Formats: sequence, C-alpha cells, structure tokens
Amino acid sequence: MVTFTHFNEQGRAKMVDISDKDVTKRQATAASSVKMLPTTLQQIKQGKIGKGDVLAVAQVAGIMAAKRTSELIPMCHPIALTGVNIQFADNGVDELHIEATVKTTGKTGVEMEALTAVSAAALTIYDMCKALQKDMVIGPTSLVEKTGGVHGDYRREQ
Repeated sequence: MVTFTHFNEQGRAKMVDISDKDVTKRQATAASSVKMLPTTLQQIKQGKIGKGDVLAVAQVAGIMAAKRTSELIPMCHPIALTGVNIQFADNGVDELHIEATVKTTGKTGVEMEALTAVSAAALTIYDMCKALQKDMVIGPTSLVEKTGGVHGDYRREQ
C-alpha cells in the first residue's frame, strides 16, 4: 500500500522532512509537445515569428522555470540544480517536441523541476505564437525517466 508523505498526523499538508536522506546523484527527464498548424511550425523553424526566436526564448524559460520550481509547487524543496538541458525536435509537420533533463546531487529528486521546465517551455511557445494561432494544443506532458534516490530508477513505458 502506498502511503502519502505530504500529510501530517492531522491529515494536513506538510513538506516532507528529507534531513535523514542520503545525498545522491539524481536526474529526471520530462517531455511535452505543442501541436499546431504546419504553417505555424514552419514559421517557428524559419525564425519568422514577430516576437523573436521562439525556441531560444522557450529554452531560457524552461531553464528559469526549473530553477524556480519550489516557488510554484508548494511542497517542493528548493534544490541546487547542477544542470538543466532543454532540447527541441519536431515531426516535420505539425508538432513540436520538448524534452528537459535536470540534474542535481542532493537529498530529493528533480522530477518536478523537469516537468516544470517542459511546461514553461511549452507555454512560452504558445505565448510567442498565439497571435498567429490560438488553437494550439499543449501536451501530453509526462515524466520520461528518473534516476537516483531511495525509490530507484524509473523509465516510462512507451
């Protein structure tokens, strides 16, 4: 049976105490996508969006978001990240793929930081392209894999 660690004895929210956990190398990768018209994707790839270089801005937004995850998600611990890498790919037609890998050496994992990074990158893409197309669809967003920590490694089944 799974126990929920974010509740105290009174059933109220708490931040998990990680004082006694070991410091280990931890890494998490998350992915998301933005579905759009083929013409929107082409304009992004050709650098023709009026607000600027969409992928460069989305990359910086994703990195910034990973660094500030604990300010957005109430029970997340502030974590000293040792690396954040955001990568983009597309299907050549109408979908832009985003992947973020986040690393730390610490007492808690970086899954939320990776998920926040891809979410912020996707939202930034939407924001920069919304004048061109308002019906873009973001997602699905998911954890792809994580390594390190007491719960061991995880890899999402495809």
